[in-house]
Amino acid sequence: MQPSILIVEDDRITRESLAKALSSDYIIHTANNGVEALSLLGKETIDAIITDVKMPLKDGMKILETVKRASPDIIIIMVTGYATVESAVEAMKKGAYDYITKPVNIDRLHMLIEKALENKRLKADNILLRKQFKETFSYGNIIGNSKKIKEIINLISQLSTTKATVLILGESGTGKELFANALHYNSPVAEGPLIKVSCAALAEGILESELFGHEKGAFTGALYTKKGRFELANGGTLFLDEVGDIPLSLQVKLLRVLQEQEYERVGGTRTLKVDVRIIAATNKRLDEMIKNGEFREELYYRLRVVTINVPPLRERNEDIPLLSLHFLNYFSKKHKKEAAAISPGAMRLLTAYEWPGNIRELMNCIESMVVMSTGKTLTGENIPPYISPLQERYYDSITPLREIERQAILNTINAVKGNKTEAAKALGIGLKTLYRKLKVYTED
Repeated sequence: MQPSILIVEDDRITRESLAKALSSDYIIHTANNGVEALSLLGKETIDAIITDVKMPLKDGMKILETVKRASPDIIIIMVTGYATVESAVEAMKKGAYDYITKPVNIDRLHMLIEKALENKRLKADNILLRKQFKETFSYGNIIGNSKKIKEIINLISQLSTTKATVLILGESGTGKELFANALHYNSPVAEGPLIKVSCAALAEGILESELFGHEKGAFTGALYTKKGRFELANGGTLFLDEVGDIPLSLQVKLLRVLQEQEYERVGGTRTLKVDVRIIAATNKRLDEMIKNGEFREELYYRLRVVTINVPPLRERNEDIPLLSLHFLNYFSKKHKKEAAAISPGAMRLLTAYEWPGNIRELMNCIESMVVMSTGKTLTGENIPPYISPLQERYYDSITPLREIERQAILNTINAVKGNKTEAAKALGIGLKTLYRKLKVYTED
């Protein structure tokens, strides 16, 4: 659909000339004064207004003020035959997109409108994208019903009104980055950027340049000035993943940024100020590193204003059925497979396994099972070889099979929040069979 333009001009010849010049590219509405223009705005959807400044009844400035109060997204371009610097500055301060003089250069006006509409589209897309990101990374999308996960969600909720520095501790593969996402997108700086850097993936010299940027000629190969991650994260959040791997020499510089919110680029002398919220994560014991002289104690205290301890999967195995179903649905769609359920036997094996690789390992396991599946239900035969040896140990366990089945059913029901239909689907059994088994187990 073509954008709609409202031309407000008391001079008939100018009004009609502008309308004719723009009519091939836009839906045109016209008004010969401000009162008529504001009345029309209540009836039509308008994307941009081109208005004369000097008019009877309501002039262009009054239109600008009124429209920007009610509909700030409408683009307004001011046109005048008596331009002054003061009037142009006043119009821009009040929200005008631009200010042009008569006689109007049609080509320039076309360019202004297109540029303004493109900026408006980009802004709308950006707002939608941020909304989608916030929905994707909200703490409501963290998978798990275990007590420890609920405690973390409550903590993130408490932190949603603050920009406090947060240190996330947990083993590799526990999903620390997911919690960092949730912290950012539910914070006062959610509209700002979320910039991430893995401190373990880069050599010391490269990491310093990545964090703080460098000036042209600062070292061999520095052919241009580069902004660092701190500068890019200004007004938002910087996520320092694996912060325990930062070399001691860089820890001093990082501490200064946390304390003073200022730093210099590599090879530079100009001090840069930043306003950045820091979220750090590590799988290392920083307290032990301090004792060994590998991590600065004062930096540790600066980072751990609030600490989140993410539990390993083996300490929240009641979440395994829910996580497994989540990954099953995701990978079934991704790989266009029919798999829609996990058999009770396979679920028992998944729940019994200790998952040294944590959620990342579970995710990879489920993806492998989905890829190798030929039917609608994933079974023990689909489990990757490195987990298969568990079967013999599992079934030779002193735990009776009846008790194993009972726990698998109860854990699955808990994972789907009591929804019996979903539980039966996940277990790969009929709803009547589920009710029959539940009746037997509740009578024991």
